[in-house]
Amino acid sequence: MLKWIYLDFNSYFASVEQQLNPELRGKPIAVVPMIADNTSVIAASYEAKAFGIKTGTLVSEAKKMCPGLILVNSGHGPYIDFHHKIIEVVDEVMPVDRVCSIDELAFELKGSQKDRANAIRLAQQLKDVIHQKVGEVIHCSIGIAPNRWIAKIAADMQKPNGLTIIEKSELPHRLKILKLRDLPGIGFAMEERLRKHMVFSMGDLLALDEKEFRQVWGNIHGVNVYRWLRGEETEEVATRTRSISHSHVLPPEDRNWKSALDVIKKLTHKAAVRLRREGYWTARLSIDVSLLPPPGERKAQDFRSVWGRSAGARYFDQSVKLMETQDTRELISALNELWKSHPEDAQPLKVGMVLSDLTEDAQHTPSLFEDPRRALMPRLLDEINQKFGKDKVYFGAIHDVRDSARTLIAFTRIPKADEF
Repeated sequence: MLKWIYLDFNSYFASVEQQLNPELRGKPIAVVPMIADNTSVIAASYEAKAFGIKTGTLVSEAKKMCPGLILVNSGHGPYIDFHHKIIEVVDEVMPVDRVCSIDELAFELKGSQKDRANAIRLAQQLKDVIHQKVGEVIHCSIGIAPNRWIAKIAADMQKPNGLTIIEKSELPHRLKILKLRDLPGIGFAMEERLRKHMVFSMGDLLALDEKEFRQVWGNIHGVNVYRWLRGEETEEVATRTRSISHSHVLPPEDRNWKSALDVIKKLTHKAAVRLRREGYWTARLSIDVSLLPPPGERKAQDFRSVWGRSAGARYFDQSVKLMETQDTRELISALNELWKSHPEDAQPLKVGMVLSDLTEDAQHTPSLFEDPRRALMPRLLDEINQKFGKDKVYFGAIHDVRDSARTLIAFTRIPKADEF
């Protein structure tokens, strides 16, 4: 029996740009974080994908692949606006059960909706309402399946503007045509682990029993994957925020240690605001800086590695344990100490920071040695900025960088309006 509809927007960021600017329709465009040859493509229109351009392609390479490629600087605001508009209009057809990312939504079928014909009719209604009320060039592929995980796979099987139905009776054998990387959660590292267990294809994977799945994954998640592949549903465990992080690719003019520090200070400020808004205290600050090799040793993949750690990439990592805090000033002070050990003989490319070891407000134990009034100051600044506008008041430590590290494209997390 069918249980879930999964909606995956096609080339979402590029499609939004084409919807906003009719002159871009039907043309190969690439959405980029900055107009520079040594950055990477964030999203490509289907016209650009026809030339082999995809997310992560170096812009200089993309231009060679498609001489007529049009670069569009990413505009985060419209992507968020369209996301909320989409949710508003699809609600006319059926309520959204899961916002899986900025361009992926899931709907749980109930009662007679589980009937194949009714499920297909609902899927078509979702496509129609988006086309009519959001934009004529905003398309989506839809998967319908017995569980949400398989529905996501189905949505990816026919693009663009596809509709794929997978019945439980077809599982798992229908998935043998796929590659291992087509399964959600299997990336480079997981594929390497599978190879060590002599799993090189979907056929190899599907031949494993439940116990072997657990051994390969090393935890209960492997059992869940085994069951999902067979169309079963597993009980969802409520998750909580384990970390708050931000990262930023430095434009060429800021690839020096002073500018990098300015940017990471702003990222830490943004993370501290989120920390307080979401009701957490942190006990650990970590920083991560991607480093460029010396000029004579640089290759294209050194620039692409900013989207994830790749073999041979160079990094500067530091972490410090803290007393539980929400205070921006304390976090900036800890950051300054970590920064003192940065390597002088390297050039920074990307900076990132993580607040972890989080404790919820209700579980936080105040320090006996801290003035409780100190903790009120950051929250007071948050309230003022929420009422009168972003960064109307701020700590002096970020005065010179308050316009740095603007919020860019959101993927799995949808930023609040006051983050822009």
